[in-house]
Amino acid sequence: MPRFTRAELDSYRDALVPDLVGDDLRLLFVGINPGLWTAAVQTHFAHPANRFYPALLAAGIIERRIDPAAGMTDEDRAYFVSRGLGITNLVARASARADELSTSELREGGARLVEHVAAWRPAVVAIAGITAYRAAFGVRTAAPGRQPEPIAAAQLWVVPNPSGLNAHHTVATLAAAYREAAEAAGVVSAGGGSAAP
Repeated sequence: MPRFTRAELDSYRDALVPDLVGDDLRLLFVGINPGLWTAAVQTHFAHPANRFYPALLAAGIIERRIDPAAGMTDEDRAYFVSRGLGITNLVARASARADELSTSELREGGARLVEHVAAWRPAVVAIAGITAYRAAFGVRTAAPGRQPEPIAAAQLWVVPNPSGLNAHHTVATLAAAYREAAEAAGVVSAGGGSAAP
């Protein structure tokens, strides 16, 4: 695992991380924005304290361990998209904390996400973070889980943010929430194993 000084990480402020999407996209995870570690290694949800990949593994959404802290390998990326999975962000620019983003940035990101979903056509979109979802889409009373309104033609789910800063959730509770969205997308079968190739 790489080690970064604070100054090295700070040098990645406002850097961009490419979306990770393939041709058979079924479940699109949407982060708030890249963190500095993510920007440094060019891999979504890469901070060592982030529980995204452990939760996916625990949920059966992926069936082998991915350690993103040093950056995903080409093999990891190919495996991830072969599962029908993708990742993008509401806001593209990296920051140390999500609370550095303005409401207008989140609103613009929500509009951009609608365009991406219309083009990419996933079955399910899972936005990781209720507060960011409420700000981006102006739905102040939204509750976690499946949302009543779709996004483009996709089912819309709001799932917990896997950041290590989110103390309300464990890998197990994240896995349960992510699995619900994955079942709706046909990535895993209800009550059983994987539905993906």
